[in-house]
Amino acid sequence: MMYPVFRKLAVIVFFTCIVGSSMAQDPGGPKNKSSSAERTESKPFRILTNGNQITIQSKKNISKIIVWTSGGNRFVEQSNIEASSYNFTIPAKEKFVFMMLELQGGKRFTEKIGVQ
Repeated sequence: MMYPVFRKLAVIVFFTCIVGSSMAQDPGGPKNKSSSAERTESKPFRILTNGNQITIQSKKNISKIIVWTSGGNRFVEQSNIEASSYNFTIPAKEKFVFMMLELQGGKRFTEKIGVQ
């Protein structure tokens, strides 16, 4: 006779504890939610590809550029360019090349460039 009363009381206490503990949890995550597009800066250069011909155009003058293949072979290594645009041709049949670009002021960028 007392068992149904104890069962109902136990169920009410159980659900109260669950609801109370779920409300006590920290929602987590950053307080100011911003998308990843807002956090990343836009690059001050553009990479234009036309087959094996690659053109780098920049808003600032380019100081240094190094381009290498996926095998680690450097085929462009140029310092003191001091121009806002630079062209080069990829000599080998590569699907991807890697580029390190240094702008005036010392800011460096690395990119993986896909080649057709």
